[in-house]
Amino acid sequence: MPLLEQALFYTSNNPVSLLSEKIKKHQLGTDASKDEVVYEEKDKSNYIWVSKSKNEQYIFIVSQATLSSEWRIINANTPNAAFTVFQPRIKDVLYDVIPLENKFIIRTNLNALNFKLMECELNNTASSNWKELIPHRKDVLIQGVEEFKDFIVVNERKDGLVKLRVRNLKTNDEHYLNFEEAAYTAAFNANPSYTSTTLRYSYTSLTTPSSVFDYDLNSKQKKLMKQQEVLGGYDPKKYTTERVYATAKDGTKIPISIVYKNGLGKNGKAPLLLYAYGSYGISMDVSFSSTRLSLLDRGFAFAIAHIRGGEDLGRQWYEDGKLMKKKNTFNDFIACGEYLVENKYTSAEHLYAQGGSAGGLLMGAIVNMAPDLWHGVIAQVPFVDVVNTMLDESIPLTTNEFDEWGNPTNKEAYFYLKSYSPYENVIAKSYPNLLVTTGLHDSQVQYFEPAKWVAKLRTTKTDKNVLLLHTNMDFGHGGASGRFDYLKDIALNYAFLFALEGIQE
Repeated sequence: MPLLEQALFYTSNNPVSLLSEKIKKHQLGTDASKDEVVYEEKDKSNYIWVSKSKNEQYIFIVSQATLSSEWRIINANTPNAAFTVFQPRIKDVLYDVIPLENKFIIRTNLNALNFKLMECELNNTASSNWKELIPHRKDVLIQGVEEFKDFIVVNERKDGLVKLRVRNLKTNDEHYLNFEEAAYTAAFNANPSYTSTTLRYSYTSLTTPSSVFDYDLNSKQKKLMKQQEVLGGYDPKKYTTERVYATAKDGTKIPISIVYKNGLGKNGKAPLLLYAYGSYGISMDVSFSSTRLSLLDRGFAFAIAHIRGGEDLGRQWYEDGKLMKKKNTFNDFIACGEYLVENKYTSAEHLYAQGGSAGGLLMGAIVNMAPDLWHGVIAQVPFVDVVNTMLDESIPLTTNEFDEWGNPTNKEAYFYLKSYSPYENVIAKSYPNLLVTTGLHDSQVQYFEPAKWVAKLRTTKTDKNVLLLHTNMDFGHGGASGRFDYLKDIALNYAFLFALEGIQE
């Protein structure tokens, strides 16, 4: 929300649906009731927002759905000018705009599944004027660009790992940053200065605490600026990480990242918690967690399943886990669980699963599809009443997500959603131990979804396993956010696991 000398632009949400639908302009020093609507989005499947370019030359209004986007632009020095469309929205085409001194760079999937970089002149922005800067590659996903006056840094993903590619705009020389671990996460940090020659980036792994580095783009030297402090004498050498691959039902290799304390015997007796998300193209990269040490030090292994539905292995990885291919997400996760059991990392008596929101849908699906594979499952704010929610367009997020799940007013989409919706597929059989959490003020997955799912499970399932529903009366979709309150949520999850394992200290 950029503050200018003359005006303030901001997003106005619908008070009922909470959808972002208008961009307003407030003239400083005037009555806010007279704020002008400078843009109104009519398509309910789009989100809108307003931003200022890093070089401070432009104001953008962005309208974006799951599969298409459209940018509007004005010069930041003339905030009272009318916004012009950078490139009219095209079906199934996404694009981002990065302004430089003398041109625009465009990141787009126009005829490029994994995205490519294009460039155009400042006064010729239509796609017919775009010229290729970095071409499309089948094995590399372009995720974003950090721009500077003399450099651009491109965030690329290859083989499930982030690569940071530096290009000198004056010489066109290029190089990649060197990351020494086999599995890690790197990302752009705060880089507000357009004229800087230093890239600030974040770095972590399953054993490396969250770190912030400054990288000199000229000298190629990096400097550790900050690292998460871990109390209690943490030694990363006491823990082992692995990257293995399970084979999915259709033959696809699914990466699994694993961490455990040294000495874990691969005899099937160790408890293991398997986590995943698998939706919206969100990659579930590895990261360090100090609270996870409570699991590892008590003998648990922890694993992340990099299943389809995310973009862990590129845009196709996402495309193969959405809409009418959504069941790949669930089958991938089950295949990962089976791999971990077959290779003696754990056994069905000690295997646990966890996921939240769309990952909670994953949990609901896998307990219906393979209930005997898991000893316990944690479903956090789970999206489990898929058909009814997607039929109700008054619920926040529904219309925005037809491109993700499908529109059930279409017969084919309706029956496909119904075939995996957790609530619809509860039957009389044994289910694993379950901890289900929700928040009374959740506007994304409203509390009654998990509540009705739990009620149906309680009246239908044939086992005597634990089925717990925890409704947080103070928080919403993200759970507790206070300095210490979030730890109570983690403690609840761990207490559930430890109780099932008979761990008392």
